[in-house]
Amino acid sequence: MADTIVFPGNFESLDKVCHYVDQIARSGGFDAESLYAIETAVDEAFSNIIDHAYGGENKGTIECQCEIKGNDLIVALHDHGKSFDPNSIPPPNLSTNPENRKERGLGLYFMRQFMDELHFEFSSEDGNSLVMIKRKEKKG
Repeated sequence: MADTIVFPGNFESLDKVCHYVDQIARSGGFDAESLYAIETAVDEAFSNIIDHAYGGENKGTIECQCEIKGNDLIVALHDHGKSFDPNSIPPPNLSTNPENRKERGLGLYFMRQFMDELHFEFSSEDGNSLVMIKRKEKKG
């Protein structure tokens, strides 16, 4: 895996982690639509770690590794906060009127929609890991 960059677990770090991932994705030749999807997924994942794993800002760090392997961008986020069961999160009801929906709760849905693979790993000793993979669209 690529070098690990450690970011403070706060919302001020969002631009920095997204910039880091964006630079690597651009170097791998990802198009603008894919870059938007990747940035949105990373933003949601990072925010969820702050909000749910740590229960607020500045309560821990988030490690990020990002690399290109073939046509894949692999983004790994690691924290030492509270774990959860991603399968226990029901998909949102998108058929309801947007004004009647909860303000939050679409983060995991967006990550699943925008990335090709999500892999969660939780360990009481080693912390939590989320690996997200985006495949580059083949042209032609």
